[in-house]
Formats: sequence, C-alpha cells, structure tokens
Amino acid sequence: MMVSMEDARRTPAGKVLPMPKAPDGVELRHLRAFVAVAEELNFGRAATRLYLSQPALSRQIRALERLIGCDLLRRSTHRVELTVAGEALLDRTRRLLDDVDDAVATTRSVGGETEGRLARIWEPVNDLTSAGSDLQTLRNVCEELHAQFPLPDVDVRPVNAGGVPSLVVGPPPAAPATLLYLHGGGYVMGSAFGYRHLAGALALAAEATALVPEYRLAPEHPFPAALEDALRAYQWMLDSGAAPDEVTVAGDSSGAGLALSLLLTLKAQGLPMPGGAALLCPGVDLTFDDDLEPSNEIQPTLTVEQLRSFAESYLGGHPADDGVVHPLGADLTGLPPLLIQGGTGDVIVEDAHRLADRARRHGVDTRLELYPVDTHDFQVFWSFLPEAADAVEQAGRFAHDTRAARDTGAGAPSPR
Repeated sequence: MMVSMEDARRTPAGKVLPMPKAPDGVELRHLRAFVAVAEELNFGRAATRLYLSQPALSRQIRALERLIGCDLLRRSTHRVELTVAGEALLDRTRRLLDDVDDAVATTRSVGGETEGRLARIWEPVNDLTSAGSDLQTLRNVCEELHAQFPLPDVDVRPVNAGGVPSLVVGPPPAAPATLLYLHGGGYVMGSAFGYRHLAGALALAAEATALVPEYRLAPEHPFPAALEDALRAYQWMLDSGAAPDEVTVAGDSSGAGLALSLLLTLKAQGLPMPGGAALLCPGVDLTFDDDLEPSNEIQPTLTVEQLRSFAESYLGGHPADDGVVHPLGADLTGLPPLLIQGGTGDVIVEDAHRLADRARRHGVDTRLELYPVDTHDFQVFWSFLPEAADAVEQAGRFAHDTRAARDTGAGAPSPR
C-alpha cells in the first residue's frame, strides 16, 4: 500500500496505519452461512442446517467472497474445501458470532425482566424441592406452573388413542394427527392437559395436528407402562390414516427419552419408523452418575437424589443400562433424522451433546441446536422467551419438512 509523504507526516510516530475496515455489506447472515458450510463441508447439509435452499446459501457465500475480495472455499463436483483465507476467517468468525450471541444474552440478562419472570415461575418448584415435598404436591405444582401459560389458537379435543386417553391439539380445523408429542416430567409428573399449550405451539409451527397421550406415570405404573402407551398411541395414528414417514415424534426432557425408547422399540420389533424425531432438552441418562449443580438460580433445583428417585420409580427394578431406556448405550443405527435442542446453561445439557455425538457415530442424520438460555426445558416458555419461541419454530419447521418430504416423495429431510 502506497502512503504519501503528507499522510506520513500526519501519522503519529510509532503507530501503524490502521488496516482497512470490513466492508459495510458483510452481514451476520453471511458469516453464519460461511460457518455452516465450513463445518459441514457440504452445501446441501449446511442449507438444511440453516433452513435455506441450496441456491440461497450459495448466493450468500458468493456475496461474502465478493465483499471480502477473495475465495473462501474451493468447490468441486465431489468435495468442498476451505482455502487458506477461509481457514483464517473461520476461527475468527466463530469467536465473533459467539461474542454476538453472548452480547445479546448479556443484554437481556442485564434487563432482567425475562430472567425475573423465569425465576418467579420456578420459585414454587424450588421451594418445594428444597423442602423435600411429597410427589403429589410436586405434581400439583407442576400442573399449576403449566396453567400460567396461554393456549395458542388451536382446537383441543379428547380421543381414546388405542386405549390411551389423549388429546388432539392443532390449528382449526383439526386434521389427522401427524405429530406425536410426549410430555416431560421425569416420568412421574406432567399431563397431556398441562402440556397442551406447548404441544399446541409446536403444532401451529408445524402446520400439523398433534396427538398428546396421557401415558401412565410412575411409581403407580413403572416401566414399561409409559412406553406401551406411547407405542399404542403411535399405532393409533397409523391406523387413523397417517403414513409412518410423515409422522414426527417429539418430546421434552424425559418425554424426549420416552420418544427414543419408542424409536428403539419400533426398530427392535421391525415396525414402521416415523419420519423424524424432535428432542427438546432431552433427559436420556437415568443413571445420574455425575453430580448436577445448577449454574444459576433460575432453573429448578431438583437434587440428584430426587432425580434418582424419579428414575428408580420409573424403572421399577428394570436395569438402567438397558438400551431401550439408555440410548447413550444403545445401537442407534437406523433411527430416523433427529433434531436435538438444548440450553447452554441447562444442568443436563451434556445429555444433548452425548446423544448427538452417539447418533452421528451410528450414522443417524442429526442436528444439535444450542440456545443461550440458563434453564432446563426452556421451550415451555415459548409465550414470552424469544429463544424458546425460536426453538419451537425450528422444531415445528423440522416436523413440517418431514411431512412435506413424504408428500413430495423426496424422502425424509436431513436435519444436518
């Protein structure tokens, strides 16, 4: 770069001339697109990961290269590789995007309104768990917690799904159910009625109708009662006209664990698999070998002892390391595409990481989405927490694409 004598005289001694600023046209969407392609090294998988069409993703990458002024990727018919410039940009861009996400989360934290509301909602649960209250009291408080949330604009009607009392929840007018929603609650709490608000929000996002079975709870009905109910509800959906590959199984927390038990049982019995599964803050390790310490004061402070007691009540003496209840030790080969969501501050977010790693090692198309939130089961707060609303929207889109792929004959979508 040539510098005139006049410019040199104006530059203070001992200082380096500033580097040119980044072009004003570079946007976060360009950078997120670049990181996705750089990590996947496949435009198709990266496009699916970002819920973009492949041509739209290619346009964003070309725009970024044009704005920066150099090639970031080498493309050929069979492979995509990073250039030296691309490798230099990748690490710095990851840090930049992490800083942006952290800045947004910190700003919201400073504002305090959302976190304060979360703390107030969880407070009755925290008070009871710290006092060691009995299970029935915890069940009552769980129902009261869910009763605080608004019901979206959906129709709700009761059905008997193969002998399992259930609710059909969906946008009016009600259509045949293609979304099976299994609620959380540690296998000992929760209900279809309580979770109808979350199932309804997911159904709206998916433009589908959800079946929410009132599966039996432990300790009154230990394993395999809940799994048997989930299996009957799924079979009822197929008997009612839903094609297996247009069905998405979804669940939050322990409900996600139950969803995986259902998939593994279908596989073992040679029964038709659904088109995909959306697992929200999955709780899939019933051994609780590690001490769990909440990193903040927002999420419910269930003790490890209480969590173990819930697991023991559910298992009823069944081995905790049996693959059907312990997917982290099971052969996941042949499972349908998985969308896994977790909160970065969730006390059991490691379950989501371990599950995603194992599923990928077994060849399962898997997408792991992490959101900067500090509470377990954050999707429950879809009505006021922006990250939760976004997560529900993404899960709904995944279910919608699963159904659409079947309708167009394109096959199940890859969430990667």
